Amino acid sequence: MGDTLEQTENRRQSWQGKVVSRADAVAIMTVAAIAAAATTFLTIAGIIATFGGPVTLTLPLHSSPQDPAGLELGATARFTAMEATIPALPSDEAALLAWAGVLGQVSVLAVAALLFLLALRLRGENLFTPASAWIVGACGVVLALAGSAGQVLDAVARTRVARLIAANGQSDGFAAGFNFTPLVAGVVLVLIAGVFQFGRRLQKDTEGLV
Repeated sequence: MGDTLEQTENRRQSWQGKVVSRADAVAIMTVAAIAAAATTFLTIAGIIATFGGPVTLTLPLHSSPQDPAGLELGATARFTAMEATIPALPSDEAALLAWAGVLGQVSVLAVAALLFLLALRLRGENLFTPASAWIVGACGVVLALAGSAGQVLDAVARTRVARLIAANGQSDGFAAGFNFTPLVAGVVLVLIAGVFQFGRRLQKDTEGLV
């Protein structure tokens, strides 16, 4: 029985070593760091542009049927958004858009941090630890909350801008189209964190039997 457990442990260790090579782990860490730096730079640049100059935004319109010229076969069309360039945004709306950008970037950084830290732990072949479970769970919570809150603030800001410019009286829309991906992905990561904890307990049990 002891030989069987030892063989099982050897197979488990061999499998862990083949999950990702050290070179692959370093590559993942490098890409995650570059992506985090690049998106942060772009977010900061976008925020500065929001406060400092002309801003082009996709704004919501009312959803009543429109009849644009040039359509054939008796087709009708529906406009629900327009692209508008505003020379200078009001400070309140600009602040909402800026916070939306910050929260959106926080969710991106959560994903980048998760990839970086998991690759680091895989490189050391030390994945199923309490810290790993905490990392996955924390990144999941941040992704779900920041990603969802950022979208809500962005929708509110765009709706307010649309009402302020009152393009052709079409100002009663709302910037809908909520993307549930950050919320669902965050919940999945929290569940995976629970799996990590379960895997850690199994690992301890296996080590105790050898």
